[in-house]
Amino acid sequence: MSKIIKTEAIVLSKMNYRDTSIITIVYTEELGKISAIVKGGRSPRSKFGMIIDPLNHLQIIIYLKESREVQLLSDAGIISHFPKLKENLKAVKYSYAVIELVNKLIPGDEPNKRIFKGLVRILSLLNSSDQSPEILFGRFFLFLTTEIGYEIQLDKCSVCGSTELNNGELGFNYGRGLLCTKCKKESIDNYKINSELFSYIICLKNNEQVNSLTETTINNANNFFESYLQYHIYKFKEIQSLKTL
Repeated sequence: MSKIIKTEAIVLSKMNYRDTSIITIVYTEELGKISAIVKGGRSPRSKFGMIIDPLNHLQIIIYLKESREVQLLSDAGIISHFPKLKENLKAVKYSYAVIELVNKLIPGDEPNKRIFKGLVRILSLLNSSDQSPEILFGRFFLFLTTEIGYEIQLDKCSVCGSTELNNGELGFNYGRGLLCTKCKKESIDNYKINSELFSYIICLKNNEQVNSLTETTINNANNFFESYLQYHIYKFKEIQSLKTL
């Protein structure tokens, strides 16, 4: 039995299918992540096929049948296509990294309205905010990993419990957590976190202002985020969108 569901959605990806159709993956407010076919979506006569593009925020109608893996998308209207975002190459890069994370980390058919609202908000900020795209991406990364149960603990040393963390290079063991300067020396397997990187991630986590930011710190943060996911998420390899620029 089919259900007709009207819901908001963010387009995560799309691919051509057969002669004129499109298969898309969307993250929806009501259904979570689903795959859907847009029959005839590449035809010039399609009423809405042209707006099925990654990053677009849509109102869609889905014919939902639980027994099939690919649902039928029967109608769509644009809510926002974030035009200013798409004029900024760096904002585009980090926006694609955002939807790539949602696509890779969230299983299908598990709705989460907090994640959906967070996704819409981060794209809106990337479209209109004066904040750097890499900072907005970092905040979203920490939000998303917390929501799916992989929060990065940075409040104290995971070995001795020390909260004195601002006096030297720290370490991070992916199985145990943050390591203070002393405990880092006793652990062979750890990711080195210098004071600049630690301060940056703390600012992201606490939603504080980032006063200074270098390209080295950005790259170190992205490498740390990627390595963290590689350890905790089976088959996760990399955030491909971050390699584009």
